[in-house]
Parts: sequence; structure tokens; C-alpha cells
Amino acid sequence: MSTVPAVGFDLDMTLIDSRPGIKAVYVEIARRTGVPIDADLVVSRLGPPVELEMAHWFAEDEVEQRADEYRALYPAIAVDEVEALPGAHAAFDDVRARGARVVVITAKNEPHARLHLDRLGLVADEVRGRAWRGGKADVLREVGALAYVGDHEHDMEAAVTAEVAGIGVTTGPCDAESLRAAGAQAVLASLEDLPARLDALWSRPAVS
Repeated sequence: MSTVPAVGFDLDMTLIDSRPGIKAVYVEIARRTGVPIDADLVVSRLGPPVELEMAHWFAEDEVEQRADEYRALYPAIAVDEVEALPGAHAAFDDVRARGARVVVITAKNEPHARLHLDRLGLVADEVRGRAWRGGKADVLREVGALAYVGDHEHDMEAAVTAEVAGIGVTTGPCDAESLRAAGAQAVLASLEDLPARLDALWSRPAVS
């Protein structure tokens, strides 16, 4: 574990609005396979690994193949369609100004996560991909996180499991009520409100 404290961030719908890019990939998979995928429905519930979404549209024995196809198509189709959400750059700057590390922890695979971060000029100290639910909690513990910022109720559950502060943002599929019910200590309308919340977190006594 690093001795430098960290703040963890989810990626999709926390730091970036990935809906246009992800939708475009699913539209292409629907075209190739002839399966009528409702891409708008897909992007209304982002968060879980792609395999879980593919299971809604394909037979069990096809899911892995279609998930691999999705990942193969993703760089060329999705990356240029995605933009940073308001406050993302400032949030990274604020964390660093406090002497802490920025760690992105996402269910997306690490290479694709890095493509987005690099294109958008979001410089993380560390990126951990293919992490979901309990896997996110494991990473939060490993990196010495003080907080985890995310848009999904499962992000907040991971923070609770890791015994760190869960900070929810309502820029994704989950509303404030569901984020709080999952254990969020604070819920923000966007990352633009994060610095004030971190002020409160940093004012707490240090945790050994």
C-alpha cells in the first residue's frame, strides 16, 4: 500500500460521458449480428461489466464472444465520441493539491480506460481496470484510498466494504436516494461540487 493517500474515481458517467461512444458500439454489434439491441436502454444503465449487459441480448454461450467483439470495436468507434464531464479536470487538480494520488478504478478494461483519459488530458496516478463491486473494494484498500467517487450504487457498496468514504454523483443511472441507500456519505450533482466535499473529508482526524 502506498503511504500517500489516494482518492478513487469511477470512470464511466463519473469522469466521462461515455454514452455516445458505448451506444455507437452496440449499434454496430446489432448491425453485424441482426440482434435488435436497444442501445438507448443499454446506456441508461451503465456501470456493470460488458458481459453482464451482453447477457441481456445474447445466449449464454455467445456472451463471451460478443464481449470480446465489443472490446475489439471500442477503440475505433467509441473513444472519439466521449467527453469529460464537468468538473473532472478540476477534481483531479484538487486532489493533487491536497497531496493525494488520483486512482481511477473502473469495470472498463485498463487499455480502454487509458485511451479515454489520455485523449481528454485526465492524468491519473494509477488506473485499475476490470474491477467491479468487491473487486473495487479490494483496490480501494490496496491503494490506501480515503474516498471513492462514483455514480453507481455498487460504487458506494464498494466504498462501504472498503471502509472508505463513498461520494456519489448523480451524473449516471442512480439517483441520490439510491446512492444514499447504498451507503454514500455524500451525494453531489456533479464533480464541480467535489472540492467542497473533500474539504470536509480532509478536516477529519487522520485515520491510522
